[in-house]
Amino acid sequence: MNTFSIISSSSDNPFDRRGPFLLSLFMTLVGYSVLVALPAINSAWVDQLGFTDVEVNRVASADLLGLFLGAVATSVLIRSWSRQTLTYLGIVLAISANALCTQYVDYETTLALRLLAGFGSGFYTAVAVAGLGAHSKPREAFNWMLLAFAISQFLELQLIPHLTMNGIYMFFIVTYVVTIPFVRLIPTVAVTSGEPIEAQQDAKGPTSLAWIGIVAIVISYINIGAYWANIDLAAEAAGLDGEWSAQVISWSVLLSFFGCFGAMYVLKRFDYERPLLLTFLLMIAAVGLLAVNFTAAVFVLSVATFNFLWIFIDVYQMGGVSVADRSGSAAAFIPGAQGLGQTIGPFAASFMLDFGWGFEGIFVLCALSAALAFTIYGVVYLSNRE
Repeated sequence: MNTFSIISSSSDNPFDRRGPFLLSLFMTLVGYSVLVALPAINSAWVDQLGFTDVEVNRVASADLLGLFLGAVATSVLIRSWSRQTLTYLGIVLAISANALCTQYVDYETTLALRLLAGFGSGFYTAVAVAGLGAHSKPREAFNWMLLAFAISQFLELQLIPHLTMNGIYMFFIVTYVVTIPFVRLIPTVAVTSGEPIEAQQDAKGPTSLAWIGIVAIVISYINIGAYWANIDLAAEAAGLDGEWSAQVISWSVLLSFFGCFGAMYVLKRFDYERPLLLTFLLMIAAVGLLAVNFTAAVFVLSVATFNFLWIFIDVYQMGGVSVADRSGSAAAFIPGAQGLGQTIGPFAASFMLDFGWGFEGIFVLCALSAALAFTIYGVVYLSNRE
């Protein structure tokens, strides 16, 4: 694939233009910044604010529940409200909540403020993801987004452990502030013409497929949320050196690059249903293995495999939803689906820890959610393979 083909289209589609595309790309990185850095942020909440493992999972769930609610609101409003207005609203809410977090550090107030911060992030991120989904080549657009996502994830996991809690909140504030001068680049209309053949063909399918894809994203992100929020805590509980395990997690993120390139290679040469199903099977094994045997070697294997596979899966899930519904409503719902899944995952994990099921139970939950997503895509594949 030509590196610049995705950002140099001559299509009449305004979302194909370089400015809106690069802005949407950057905004998704900002909007997902809490999500990608959860292991480091959770450790900071424990070490610097004294939250328990249970409280950390619930605070993380509140942040991601806010993301879900904001994205749901955007999905409803995006056809009637200006995308620029929705973006400004998200920026104001996110900045305000993060600023207040620097002043109030008790558990109950932090819980409420993280919900508000996530709500603002939901508006902001949903507009960005809908912009990428409106591109004439949405799967390639999401692949480039996830490639940039892998870079930002690695950099955040290197930076955040060295920041104070207030420094982390200020980092989030600055990323929103730098977006403000460029919001005017966001197109104010949805895609109405200039659809590529690929999108036209996919759009002829039943729109229910887009919402089935949304449900599958929610379920698959229960795995991602529970795993990502607890993997660092589980490593320490298993007796592994905390600094070493944090570095393993951080460096393993680089394998996401290979997941992106692997997804594009498969996308151009094969169908995507069977590779997606195979990837889910490997994911089930990667997360479930930790419930059976948590050693240093198994930890490294699991984290490395997880980082390769979830990016690979996301390229197909996000792109599939976008080409199935070109109105933008379903694409705007993607961050909400991810946020809802990642709300359920850590929240369920907090109850498992509270009831004494331990981290083994959490990794069983991860494997079961990946297995359920596999089942959904398997049924869709079998019913439509002709």
